[in-house]
Amino acid sequence: MKLKRVNDGSGNLWGYRFHCPGCDDEHIVGLSWTFNGSMESPTFSPSVLVRSGHYLHEPQVAGNCYCDWAERMPDREPSSFKCERCHSFVRDGRIQFLSDCSHVMAGQTVDLPELVDA
Repeated sequence: MKLKRVNDGSGNLWGYRFHCPGCDDEHIVGLSWTFNGSMESPTFSPSVLVRSGHYLHEPQVAGNCYCDWAERMPDREPSSFKCERCHSFVRDGRIQFLSDCSHVMAGQTVDLPELVDA
């Protein structure tokens, strides 16, 4: 299955999650997106935009974020957080990464992978 339902604490549907191969993480799409109803070949609209670190700020402001954690905190464990921007369309079971993504899959279109629960 390409999608899993995400429920709130009361068991009510909150949205859907899928694995993003560009971020190697899961993204969640809420009920405000339109959805074609297919768990195997989903289409969501509008685009999905996930940002973290300095990409949360427009315009982008580098410094004092995850990008320079090791430099600023040499005596601490490395941070697992990343400064990323992932912008995509999910259409007919494929994920189209837009050119403004910060990861290596920017500009590519690939099949949504199967979602495996850990």
